[in-house]
Amino acid sequence: MTRSQRLDPLLRVTQQRQDAVAKQLAERDKALAEQQQRFDMLKEYADAYRVAPASGGTLAPAMLANHVAFRAKLDTALEQQAQVVDSSRQNCEVERARLMLASRDNKVLEQLAASYRAEESRVADRREQRELDDLGARRVRSAQEGSEP
Repeated sequence: MTRSQRLDPLLRVTQQRQDAVAKQLAERDKALAEQQQRFDMLKEYADAYRVAPASGGTLAPAMLANHVAFRAKLDTALEQQAQVVDSSRQNCEVERARLMLASRDNKVLEQLAASYRAEESRVADRREQRELDDLGARRVRSAQEGSEP
């Protein structure tokens, strides 16, 4: 078994690891998009609710208190969702970094295997050339011996 062939199982493992990390990154990206969409929808709702509660007129003190309390709850929900979005974004960055590392590891092994294959090819070419040279030399010797009585 050649050195390049011994690397093949390791190459498969690194490729599988890279694929798994890429899949994980895709899942994290999807989760981030969902969390961002929830945040955007909540923000739109909060912005719409911030507009004057009733067209014209005034609110009763109890209704105004309820309105203020609800806006406070919306603001809290917005802050919490913003934290969830930030956390999801950080998770994506971690996975992206893991993918870059896995990709780099795989590329290094691929380059090493290619280098081994190239060296093995050069060795095989030199061996074949030596064999051809030896065969040619034997034919010349044999022709010379056959022509000299």
